[in-house]
Amino acid sequence: MLADSDTRWKWGALTAHRLAPGARLDGLLLRGRATPTVRQLAEVGVRAETLREVTGTEFVRTADRERYDIVVLACVGGAVQAMLHGLARAWGAAPARPVVVTGYVGVVYEKLTDGLLLRHGADVVLANSPQDAERFREVYEGVGAPADSVTEWALPFLSDEITKGEPEPRPFTVVFAAQPSVPESRADRAYLLNRAAQHARKHPLRDVLIKLRSKPGEHTTHIEELPYQKLAARLRGGLPPNCRLVYGHMGEVLDRTDLLVTVSSTAALESLHRGVPTAVLTDLGIREALGNHHFLGSGCLVSWDRLDAGHLPEADADWVARQGVAAVGPYAHGTVHDAARRRVAALVARPALPPLAPYYTAATAPGYLPAVLARHGLDPQGRPLPGAARPPGEPSALRRAVREAARGAYRHGVQRVAPVIRRLGEL
Repeated sequence: MLADSDTRWKWGALTAHRLAPGARLDGLLLRGRATPTVRQLAEVGVRAETLREVTGTEFVRTADRERYDIVVLACVGGAVQAMLHGLARAWGAAPARPVVVTGYVGVVYEKLTDGLLLRHGADVVLANSPQDAERFREVYEGVGAPADSVTEWALPFLSDEITKGEPEPRPFTVVFAAQPSVPESRADRAYLLNRAAQHARKHPLRDVLIKLRSKPGEHTTHIEELPYQKLAARLRGGLPPNCRLVYGHMGEVLDRTDLLVTVSSTAALESLHRGVPTAVLTDLGIREALGNHHFLGSGCLVSWDRLDAGHLPEADADWVARQGVAAVGPYAHGTVHDAARRRVAALVARPALPPLAPYYTAATAPGYLPAVLARHGLDPQGRPLPGAARPPGEPSALRRAVREAARGAYRHGVQRVAPVIRRLGEL
């Protein structure tokens, strides 16, 4: 399984375990700006038999078709497309090859067509809900590409069974699920933090937890230029005693949650699946840029003012069912996972599979595809670019040290220097 961030590691590793229970999992982290830290991986709580970092060209070279039965690509769309072309070139027309699986880590509210076409070519493209499966097929069929790879699925971190025992005595707990890049501006992020603190002051008997994805210096799928930790440190009057920042596994946080509040986080789906009242904020508007437009018709759209007044949103059952998070039907007992598992097992059992055939080629997208592949060290034919290939054998200690130093400098530039320069440019 190849992943390029902490959230995609979580999705990819859990997907691999659900598709092939009991199988050996080799974890590969695509080297880049969002490569997760040891702490982030441990927080996810999913282990692999082996784990190491690779570049795109290293992955293509080591994804031996005789070693793996299934390859899960848990990466951003451009990386998936590059790996598909690289693997297609490496495997050629050989009939014996792994089954390639990809999909999305959560809500698909932007760049639907772009992201889907970049994932086309995989044997299985997992759709996290009936609505997504329908939309995915429409996109592929709309460009004349085969759509039989689209397979209905469910987010793998949703519980198969929802059980509710006797609640432990504790304060009513409100959790604000923060996002690294939504909203983007300092003013908007400070506003949300201030409203969470205000809610805690208005309700001193409630616990208000601000659930953060990463600690300072760590990064997720999106670079967080204005972390809530820094905003909280500058909050006038500070956070009240019943309001604090928390980290950890989202499932464990939701175990003690009575109200989940967010702008558009995938945590809302996990919360809804558990039957927890879920509020998707309208304070900053209902806009595509925020992603909360995805929740139109859900019954969850609400403002902080209404939450302060004691309102608890009630989700629309039909809407929830279309999202694949309802505790009814195949999504209640994991049978939708069974269907996808059977499909993948049937593909693995075939004596021969056709060559990987992405929709994007030098003929269909000559002005787009080469740049996508080049970002991952591949030429338009899926071959490693000159200089991108790793020399035979293991690198020397000196070479490893130089490479790690270069990586550190690159990350520092992307994560620290570049945001400062962008902010200075806005002054």
